[in-house]
Amino acid sequence: MQKNIVGKVKRVVGPLLEIESDAPIGMLDMIEVGEDRLIGEIVHIKENSLFAQIYEDTTGIKAGTHIISEGGPLSVELGPGLLGTIYDGIQRPLEVIRNQTGHYIKRGFRPPALDRNKKWHFKPTVLAGATLSQGSIIGTVPETEIIEHRIMLPPGKAGLIKKIKPEGEYTIEETIAVIENQGKDEEIKLYQKWPVRKSRPYTEKMALNEPLLTGQRVIDTLFPVAKGGTVIIPGGFGTGKTMIQHAIAKWCDAHIIVYIGCGERGNEITDVLMEFPKLIDPHSKKPLMQRTLLIANTSNMPVAAREASIYTGITLAEYYRDMGYHVAIMADSTSRWAEALRELSGRMEEMPAEEGFPAYLPTRLAEFYERAGFVTTLDQKEGSISIIGAVSPPGGDFSEPVTQHSKRFVRSFWALDRHLANARHYPSISWTESYSGYIQDIAPWWEENIDPDWKKYRRNIIDLLQQENKLQQVVKLIGEEVLPDSQKLILETCRIFKNTFLQQNAFDDIDKYCTAEKQIKMLKLIITFYQEGKEALNKGVTILRLKRTRSYREIIKMKFTITNEDCVQLDNLSAELKKELNSLGALYEKEF
Repeated sequence: MQKNIVGKVKRVVGPLLEIESDAPIGMLDMIEVGEDRLIGEIVHIKENSLFAQIYEDTTGIKAGTHIISEGGPLSVELGPGLLGTIYDGIQRPLEVIRNQTGHYIKRGFRPPALDRNKKWHFKPTVLAGATLSQGSIIGTVPETEIIEHRIMLPPGKAGLIKKIKPEGEYTIEETIAVIENQGKDEEIKLYQKWPVRKSRPYTEKMALNEPLLTGQRVIDTLFPVAKGGTVIIPGGFGTGKTMIQHAIAKWCDAHIIVYIGCGERGNEITDVLMEFPKLIDPHSKKPLMQRTLLIANTSNMPVAAREASIYTGITLAEYYRDMGYHVAIMADSTSRWAEALRELSGRMEEMPAEEGFPAYLPTRLAEFYERAGFVTTLDQKEGSISIIGAVSPPGGDFSEPVTQHSKRFVRSFWALDRHLANARHYPSISWTESYSGYIQDIAPWWEENIDPDWKKYRRNIIDLLQQENKLQQVVKLIGEEVLPDSQKLILETCRIFKNTFLQQNAFDDIDKYCTAEKQIKMLKLIITFYQEGKEALNKGVTILRLKRTRSYREIIKMKFTITNEDCVQLDNLSAELKKELNSLGALYEKEF
């Protein structure tokens, strides 16, 4: 990109600069400020004045400081070496910065996002003379032990392959192919660039009919999300938003994980950076970082970079989606991103909307969540991006603007409950406030691959939870003791479901992850307990006697004692339960 002086600083308002300029500079073009070459972006143009948000500390910037244009918008480098790397909000590699400048980011220091010296083993998949369309895969690189990086023709570039390098070791700067595109020869390298605020093209968006399995029972069974779907997790401080995202990042069946720490506290981001490199991918038994990409932008870093971080993350996700991978994005938290928008909007003296947020907040949220989806790529492969966004409403108030506007653009809502968190019930997802709009879409997948009665059993337990919710109002007034045994059975069944099924221990070797097969068998067993218990009560058995049975004790501890591999034992336990309760019922019938 061509660089030239386009103006000088007129006014400094925190991270916002007003610039005097007569140059033909475009909206969202990147600039560099002063001798330190601070990085910024044009966000507003008014007559001869330009307004730029600066991604770094503006301390010391004076009126009259020269502005240099980079001649294009904020873009990211896309190529081998992304996975396992920790970037800031504008794709500066933090580990490289630490090694070269120490623990603090030097102003204006902007090392390349990808290593220019490392050689990658390139293996071509096409021959010279082939005519290819945009997005076609021309070769592969083993980026990590578990992820194959597919080298694609950039969007907008297609034509006859005139030359292609043989299998061998190459840096990302070396030309690996030459194509004739509209009469001109163009060089193809192992990497490409793409502007972050522009979504990457695809052939078509497809229906969402396959679940993103997370191994968390309350999610997969009650409030599932589809691959390519969107969900928000609103909750107050300490309710477990970050821990849920950690669990999903580790256990979900997406190929690639992009974790965006957007404006969160430094200690939380530190926990992520310290923990993730130690985690082992449960599917491949390799380090989880081999399929993970981290973007760390803490709350003490400049707000402009925070605002850009989610666009950087979604663009990197789209790149891997275009290779044919399923990608899951954890955005923690979109509230901090919205607060950055509010601060920048206020400094530009824009008219505020509700609670001071800019009037275009809903539009920006929609632009972000709309980049999710299950698509057919330009190369006719299937790929998806699923977005799991955390929301941090002040005081846990779900009526605030970020939560309310986000609900308009997502189809799953996992509301975190303060009372559950205080009771150490994790995940603290409320079964009364949460919902999923993907049930009808993914039910055929569950019924075809797991159990034909999945939808029926799910409906049964939700009906029981609704009945239990009404009974709890009575219990608060007059106590549980005065209820008939039939209603006590509903309360007991729901108590088992909450403690044994919905509550999950992330530190237990067996309970931390639950397969879809084990989930449905556990659910069926709990429903069987209710149905068989109801029959036993009709024969004169008391609820107290039911709770003394061996089967009851086994059900209570089944999540800790029965592994995913041995979940057939749950079928055996169901058969034992029926036999024991039938015998008990027959005994009571004889006595009475």
